[in-house]
Amino acid sequence: MALINFGRVMFTKGTQKCVNISSILSRSVTSDCSDEIYVDFLEGDRTGIAVCSLCRPQAKNSISKGLRNQFRGILKMLKSDNDVRVMILRSAVPGVFCAGADLKERAKMLEAEVGPFVTSLRLLGMDLRDLPMPTIAALDGAALGGGLEFAMCCDIRVAADCAKMGLVETKLAIIPGAGGTQHLSRIVGIATAKELIFTGRVLDGIEAHQLRLVNHVTAQNEAGDAAYQKALTIAEEITMNGPIALRLAKLAMNKGSEVDLVNALKIEEACYSQIITTKDRREGLNAFAEKRAPKYIGE
Repeated sequence: MALINFGRVMFTKGTQKCVNISSILSRSVTSDCSDEIYVDFLEGDRTGIAVCSLCRPQAKNSISKGLRNQFRGILKMLKSDNDVRVMILRSAVPGVFCAGADLKERAKMLEAEVGPFVTSLRLLGMDLRDLPMPTIAALDGAALGGGLEFAMCCDIRVAADCAKMGLVETKLAIIPGAGGTQHLSRIVGIATAKELIFTGRVLDGIEAHQLRLVNHVTAQNEAGDAAYQKALTIAEEITMNGPIALRLAKLAMNKGSEVDLVNALKIEEACYSQIITTKDRREGLNAFAEKRAPKYIGE
């Protein structure tokens, strides 16, 4: 039984062309605000990289119903776009990645609305985690609460040394509800996760790197996008490799991490079996024999 469908779905792209999210939201999902998140599809040497930018400056990219709806639509689009080999999640707002939940909006919710809304954010985080292509979070500013929870759903995290991140919900007499208690425990270990959540401690990029919460820490530059530039470098390195292999490697690791070793190896075997008949595998072998760079097409 196939684990993943690689049927090709084509989307028109232009050089760093922004996609208006209102045009790709399903009819059952509507947005009551202007675009607060957008996608750039890069070209040239960076073909295959999609950059998803949070852009809600008036509220420090806090997570509202509108941003949730728009993000859901973008993830749905990216999931079926086989031309995207890497997705970078970043902020277009200087000094902040995402400040967490929109507390002003949350305060106006009825108690009966809060639980379903938080559940929807938890599911959104899983949609982000389950994107088939590798994902990188670029943290050039504060990533607090739900913002850090979204970053932890990405495969790789890069932070500027001055970035601030933490699950601070206990300071508000609540707990992380968009997957934070589980993702943080799996990334840094349960004892460290407990200390960070119990205290609501905020880390800088250097401290986060020491705890392995982020893969890389960078010295912030004058443009304020050092983490994003590092993410681009990593993304370029990734796009040189076979796109089907990237997706199946991610699938094998994600699913394998959820089961015991015996079953995890069976998942790896099932994923590898899908590689054997691909044109990309043959191209990789030919390129190696001919001592040239491979030209992978995702087939």
